[in-house]
Amino acid sequence: MAAQTQRAVLAGGCFWGMQDLIRKLPGVTGTRVGYTGGDVPNATYRNHGTHAEAIEILFDPEKTDFRTLLEFFFQIHDPSTKNRQGNDIGLSYRSAIYYVDDEQKRIAEDTIADVDASGLWPGKVVTEVEPVGPFWEAEPEHQDYLERYPDGYTCHFPRPGWRLPARTER
Repeated sequence: MAAQTQRAVLAGGCFWGMQDLIRKLPGVTGTRVGYTGGDVPNATYRNHGTHAEAIEILFDPEKTDFRTLLEFFFQIHDPSTKNRQGNDIGLSYRSAIYYVDDEQKRIAEDTIADVDASGLWPGKVVTEVEPVGPFWEAEPEHQDYLERYPDGYTCHFPRPGWRLPARTER
């Protein structure tokens, strides 16, 4: 019997670049971009209040896991800059993990501790860890943006050779 698809919701700056890279990971079965973690119901690009630009990821737990997704997430964006990624500045571009259950929360906190201990980033992780709330899907023009405009703007890049070591002391 096949495992159920699992869900992850992450925010790491502009959602275009996040979606473009994460969708290509083995085990990822679907992605969509939108707004979450804020105060405006039915959020839109023009009216998303305090929401973060985020990506909803569906994945097959027999082919990948939440920890693997988080390790890639921390590789492709700078989690040590508050409310900023690249040229994008503001609350919408914050780094956040919106966990769906206690196990995801535990894995998120453990992964953040590993990132902090690794010294791979110039500062401590400022990524928020919050329970998932409503996810408001972004408008169609924002979905799969970099597939339609391959030379479009992104501030997300895989860093060659970047590997997150686990802490020796837990």
